[in-house]
Amino acid sequence: MAIPAEPYAFELNPAAAALLIIDMQRDFLEPGGFGAMLGNDVGLLRRAVAPNQRLLAAWRAAGLAVIHTREGHRPDLADLPPAKLARGGGPTRIGDAGPMGRILVRGEAGHDIIPELRPLPGEPVIDKPGKGAFFATDLHAILRNRGIAQLVVTGVTTEVCVNTTVREANDRGYDCLVVADCCASYFPEFHEMGLRMIQAQGGIFGWVAPSEAVIAGLPASGLSKGAA
Repeated sequence: MAIPAEPYAFELNPAAAALLIIDMQRDFLEPGGFGAMLGNDVGLLRRAVAPNQRLLAAWRAAGLAVIHTREGHRPDLADLPPAKLARGGGPTRIGDAGPMGRILVRGEAGHDIIPELRPLPGEPVIDKPGKGAFFATDLHAILRNRGIAQLVVTGVTTEVCVNTTVREANDRGYDCLVVADCCASYFPEFHEMGLRMIQAQGGIFGWVAPSEAVIAGLPASGLSKGAA
């Protein structure tokens, strides 16, 4: 199934594709979370919520694989490098108390995925301590065990966790299609440049397409992952 994309059409193989939704967490997207405490406008990220909802609903209706990620750390912060903690900036940092519990700590309310995109039973949630979804996680094993070779990637932020994950995936042999309006950044210019970096030089890291094109290219509702 050819999906119109940049720099050229993406040939989607539904049986070998997974939707990978990156870090759509309360701490990043809701007022009072870590992102807002750093002085960012979370409304810029929330622009991606509705497009993600539409894509996720269509993807689920087609019976295809969905995987979610969350950035955060163990309650004892044993997996939090001192350098990452120091670069948090401001008086409140990772592990400190915030309006939604300890900031970016697993099990706290702020660490959870926003209600609008809550995972369904059976949809893996990858808890990652870094920016990339492959670092110190079992994502690669899960994808290989399920026969996944293509990733349709959404989430936040475009230039950080999305870009890092796509680059990691590219080096591991996955084809990545990034859904432009389903990604967002606190800095619109970074979002634009992040997308351009992915599709540059003939698709050096992958492809970029709008959600409408991806939805239109999905198979009929109810197609099982193993269907022809």
